[in-house]
Amino acid sequence: MKFILFGALSTFIFALPIERNWNPVVAKAKMTFKIKGPFGDVNGSFSGLKSSIKFDEKDLSASSISASIDAKSVKTGIALRNSDLRKKEEWLNTDKFPTISFKSTKIEKDANGYKAFGQLTLKDVTKPIEIPFTFSPAGNTRTFKGQFVIKREDYHIGKDGGSVGSPITINLEVPVQRTAK
Repeated sequence: MKFILFGALSTFIFALPIERNWNPVVAKAKMTFKIKGPFGDVNGSFSGLKSSIKFDEKDLSASSISASIDAKSVKTGIALRNSDLRKKEEWLNTDKFPTISFKSTKIEKDANGYKAFGQLTLKDVTKPIEIPFTFSPAGNTRTFKGQFVIKREDYHIGKDGGSVGSPITINLEVPVQRTAK
């Protein structure tokens, strides 16, 4: 009788949904970018991350990532450049386009970790993108790390040609904790 009861209880426990929800540790999240400028590389960062992360390494079909950042939070270390990036139509025009967002459509395992396929919306453009990433333990948290490249012209950032480079390399490092039940 105990064996039957134990078996039934075990089946019930294993049938419960696995907790897949993760909360970003926003204060430690790093969202940086690099682009070739007229006098060398320009490095910058964003903050204001908001996200919904459902990730289970054993059930990628049930996993998803939806994230946005506050475009007005852009920082490059130079106040005038920051102001131009925020205010000018040719750059981010953050009054008109206050957020930059990504929504996954599929997540797959690959040789180096994982790949999130989805839609990136920047200014008035939404385009499909692939973001390779890793998911690693770090103490009581896990960390998503990824890097991808976009062409600034594809998102109507800056003028064609000129002294600013086209590829923008974006690095993400987002520590997460399991959502409390």
